[in-house]
Amino acid sequence: MNVGVAHSEVNPNTRVMNSRGIWLTYALGVGMLHIVLLSIPFFSVPVVWTLTNVIHNFGMYVFMHAVKGTPFETPDQGKARLLTHWEQLDYGVQFTSSRCCNTCSFLCRYFLASFYTKYDTAHFVINTASLLSVLIPKLPQLHGVRIFGINKY
Repeated sequence: MNVGVAHSEVNPNTRVMNSRGIWLTYALGVGMLHIVLLSIPFFSVPVVWTLTNVIHNFGMYVFMHAVKGTPFETPDQGKARLLTHWEQLDYGVQFTSSRCCNTCSFLCRYFLASFYTKYDTAHFVINTASLLSVLIPKLPQLHGVRIFGINKY
């Protein structure tokens, strides 16, 4: 029994992307990052789009794919302890609406950054590498795979 816990989920990480207002908050956060970077006077617009893309993708990679466990005390016997946030999302079910929307947000930002940088080679390579670094860990084939081929099971 969890005393003082207001949620009914065993693991709140499983449903956080489906909670009310999360996508609006997410979009406003990315927009604020972009506006803050635009306010720096010596950055050009292509540099700001590339920086917005790279900073966002790095932060989401750390949050979704590098950090394991949950910040909540869960009664699941430690099952979530070895899972990343992406693996916990929607109880591990692949291709749900929240997972697809999350992936599409990365792709839309990539296409916007590529358009505003006019497909400059340096920006294009940086943005593509950044996109691949967050899309490859999302593949269903990599669910549960750890560094050096050590599986969590």
